[in-house]
Amino acid sequence: MIEALQSKSLAEFPHAFFTRNGGVSEGVYRSLNGGVGSNDDKTRVNENRRRMAAHLGLAPHRLLIPFQIHSADALIVDEPFASDARPRCDGLVTTRRGFGLGVTGADCGMVLFADREADVIGVAHAGWKGALAGVLEATLVAMEKCGARREAIVAALGPAIGPKSYEVNDEFFSRFVAVAKDHARFFAPSARAGHLMFDLPGFIRARLARSGIGQFEDLGIDTYSDEARCFSYRRSVHRNEPDYGRLVAAIALI
Repeated sequence: MIEALQSKSLAEFPHAFFTRNGGVSEGVYRSLNGGVGSNDDKTRVNENRRRMAAHLGLAPHRLLIPFQIHSADALIVDEPFASDARPRCDGLVTTRRGFGLGVTGADCGMVLFADREADVIGVAHAGWKGALAGVLEATLVAMEKCGARREAIVAALGPAIGPKSYEVNDEFFSRFVAVAKDHARFFAPSARAGHLMFDLPGFIRARLARSGIGQFEDLGIDTYSDEARCFSYRRSVHRNEPDYGRLVAAIALI
């Protein structure tokens, strides 16, 4: 059976942080790979996404997932788009009932948003580049354009690489402190010289708290260490694997 993790904060909305379990893919993609950008068999990926859509009570073409580019761009959508015409962005927002929004990830933060009073939902793919550039804030602005109120918005972060697994170099650290010296608080010493450990979930939490949203929940699942449930880009690199699968997080208005 398909395995989907839930956020208590978003219980009023059909949503899921899908794990890697319950699909038809094989090999390094086993089994619920949702990554159309992977080298997995496209028929298998499409079947996996069909199962995810069905879990949310949606037809497959009504689960909308963008072409992610690690940007700060968020788009309001009210019509389906074809798989070969996916918008190039990292945030989606809608008020249309019968639609679901999703993002993929394999270490990056996948964030689901909702304002139940305004019936507005959103999603954001927040890797370090997008989070630093402002994709979370851009998604909130798009939700406000649809009638949401910042203080009424609930956000939940699904599986993402954890602070004990995300080792980075000094150059990475310099990029963050060049933007704001206070960003140094999201880094801890590493056992390796010239390296640090980065807290991506903590950085996402802080950005959203500063933005003034009403509630934030972190599922606290480390994609790198939780191999049974999660794909991980970094783990695949460390193992010299040829490719990796992608998790999907999605929320719907039904």
